[in-house]
Amino acid sequence: MTDRDSLHAVSPLDGRYARYTEPLVPYASEAGLMRERVHVEVEYLLALADLGATDVDLDRDDREALRALYETFDADDARVVKAYETEGHAGRSATNHDVKAVEYFVRDAMTGDLEADRPWVHFGLTSEDVNNLAQRLLVKPAVEEVLVHRVREIRDELAAMAREHRDLPMLAHTHGQPATPTTFGKEMAVYAARLGDTLGEVERAAGRLSGKLAGASGTFAAHHVAYPEVDWPAFSRSFVASLGLEHTALTTQVNPCDDLARLFRGIQGVNDVLLDLDRDCWSYVSMGYLGQEATEGETGSSTMPHKVNPIDFENSEGNCSKANSDLAFLADYVTSSRLQRDLSDSTVKRNIGGALAHCLIGYDKTLNGLGKVVPRPSVMRDDLDDTPEIIGEAVQTILRREGHADAYERVKRLSRGQRVSLEAFRDLFDELDVDEETRAELHALTPAGYTGVAAELVEEL
Repeated sequence: MTDRDSLHAVSPLDGRYARYTEPLVPYASEAGLMRERVHVEVEYLLALADLGATDVDLDRDDREALRALYETFDADDARVVKAYETEGHAGRSATNHDVKAVEYFVRDAMTGDLEADRPWVHFGLTSEDVNNLAQRLLVKPAVEEVLVHRVREIRDELAAMAREHRDLPMLAHTHGQPATPTTFGKEMAVYAARLGDTLGEVERAAGRLSGKLAGASGTFAAHHVAYPEVDWPAFSRSFVASLGLEHTALTTQVNPCDDLARLFRGIQGVNDVLLDLDRDCWSYVSMGYLGQEATEGETGSSTMPHKVNPIDFENSEGNCSKANSDLAFLADYVTSSRLQRDLSDSTVKRNIGGALAHCLIGYDKTLNGLGKVVPRPSVMRDDLDDTPEIIGEAVQTILRREGHADAYERVKRLSRGQRVSLEAFRDLFDELDVDEETRAELHALTPAGYTGVAAELVEEL
């Protein structure tokens, strides 16, 4: 079958959004998985040679030639591996088994002096020994080098907005109703801080990805029967660590995958913050608090020429929601396997790249959206001025301080559920039994000035 162009892709990840998901191709594609399987097979063979107990004998040139199999692995090599699996290649019948196809690819590449070492390729291993390591060697950089990098960009953009607009007063809304004012900068700082916290969880989880290499039932049975004098658990621990992964000692045939579940749930946490941010930014655009820079030539509506829609935040919301649905499913599914092994998780794990791709699209769209919005101070100020009842909290709090037990009730009678003016408040102030200093303090209250230490809180970043 010939390669299809993006217009005929089954999934938008490789079609409409291919330009966004391109950075994940080395880590989420089948070719990438083939490359890392070759990586594991080769490094395992080299580790057997270093062990000394086996008959594997590799000199410096041999090692360089073997490592070149994965270091220079390209599209042509991937097609050869696929041929071993689906059509047959180099005189071999089709394997209908993707890991066995990789084994034959490595074996048949071992010519000359290396030919004698062919029997040691995949020695004592089960496919899951190779797969669980290869998958983590892909997931780890996909998260650390692609997703984490993009989330840091969002966090840094939010931090910059927070500092620039730390003093910009804005009406807050709780339960969708006008509430004690805040500053736009402080609100952006909240999201920057939350992203920093959740991103830390992801980085810790990615740093703790763990691998297994223990044979068909996790007992090293094949290894032990061939070389009972070798400490195979110690060998496994050293080999897995050499790949940059933690070691899981107690397993069935499969790696329990609690490490992957922890990572997926961590990424969900990042996405939850971004979903909250996307929806708030959408609301601020709807309220006029944020203006949007119109892109030259872009159409907002097929019928309403004036429209500049917050499509980036909407697109991010959709993709982060889809990603979270997939991540939740993956986290629940990959941690279970019937008895010592069943194959249902194999096809599920092939969708890890898709979940990460939806994350990446969402992150790019949030970043694009933040780059287009501009706070509109005049709209925020007008909204504050039109809602003077929000100083009621300040009034009743000051009066409580002065010993007025009915302070809350008096302000409530004046303001709850009705429009009220500053003049009405000032009439109340003039009637109160307070000293002149307190009266002056009350008269000085304004909605725009009632932001507490919001600006200073930005420094918590």
